[in-house]
Amino acid sequence: MNDLEAMDRALTLAWRGWGRVVPNPLVGAVVVKGGKVIGEGWHQEFGGPHAEVTALRDAGSEARDATVYVTLEPCTHHGKQPPCVVALIQAGVARVVFAVADPNPQAGGGRARLEAAGVTVEAGVRELEARAQNAIFLYRFAGRPRPFLALKLATTLDGLIADQAGHSRWISGAEARDYVHWLRAGFEAIGVGGHTACVDNASLTVRGPIEPRIPPERVIFDRRAELPGTLTLIRTAREIPTILVTTTVVPSHRVQDLEANGVVVCRAQSLADGLKQLWDRGIGSLLVEGGGRLAGALLSAGLVDRFYWIQAPVWLGDTGVRAVADLHPSSLVEAERWSVVERRGLGQDTLLVVDRGEASSPAS
Repeated sequence: MNDLEAMDRALTLAWRGWGRVVPNPLVGAVVVKGGKVIGEGWHQEFGGPHAEVTALRDAGSEARDATVYVTLEPCTHHGKQPPCVVALIQAGVARVVFAVADPNPQAGGGRARLEAAGVTVEAGVRELEARAQNAIFLYRFAGRPRPFLALKLATTLDGLIADQAGHSRWISGAEARDYVHWLRAGFEAIGVGGHTACVDNASLTVRGPIEPRIPPERVIFDRRAELPGTLTLIRTAREIPTILVTTTVVPSHRVQDLEANGVVVCRAQSLADGLKQLWDRGIGSLLVEGGGRLAGALLSAGLVDRFYWIQAPVWLGDTGVRAVADLHPSSLVEAERWSVVERRGLGQDTLLVVDRGEASSPAS
């Protein structure tokens, strides 16, 4: 097993912590000796053992003089768990290979500590893939006062999210819907536009094999705050934290009615201000699932960091509801090009994941 293959395995293991380790990063580790895997582990639960420690325990005494591959630079601080660099040094490993440096000023610096102890260290193996995997964690240290925002849309081949009557269930198939529940488990909040909330009467909960450590909060973006008390999101607001982001000029009686049902209301001057208020409330990541006007507004304002596009093999024609409405026009020369993170099939549907900014990883 070479360096790339071993790091690929570590990246695969890291995904097993999805939904359970927030706000910690996803981390996987593999111990290799003589070209063979002798131990592996991943960060399974917030507050629990880190990936390196689990992998070292799995390897036992064979870890001496071995190479450890880990998706994130080993930590140096003593938090809920002791420093991983200490465990690696005490195990007598000869070499540590990690994918991406830890941006956390409290935990970073593992490379220097290991090298000072005589351990050979190599960084940057599968760095692009590791950055894409831990985009939410890395974003926390980027200095932007808003949540990491991902937009998810399920559309037809002609870019529609509903037919002419507004019906959207179901554009995508069962495998795609299962994927969405897996995806929701890794975000701290799930958002939707007010019109979509009323039409779909969705619950925005996670219903899949992964039970998130902390169930995501729910966010409704509605300028008018005209949400009926019979709506599922409103009826269950006392059971599942639900936030309304609305304007500063919305009538007070509408706000009072919603607050009486347990909804937290954020009066915002703009979408950016609303997102800042969510950040101030401790929400570090937000998955927005529509509708078209909200998607267009977020994209036009440059507030989307990642786009999950599920495309179903069906056509609806000119009278359906566009997936993205009122998006600011741009010339082909000026248009912002996003980078592909992932491409794969979900049953009969197709998933495309793209990030804003520099390329995150090669398309698969």
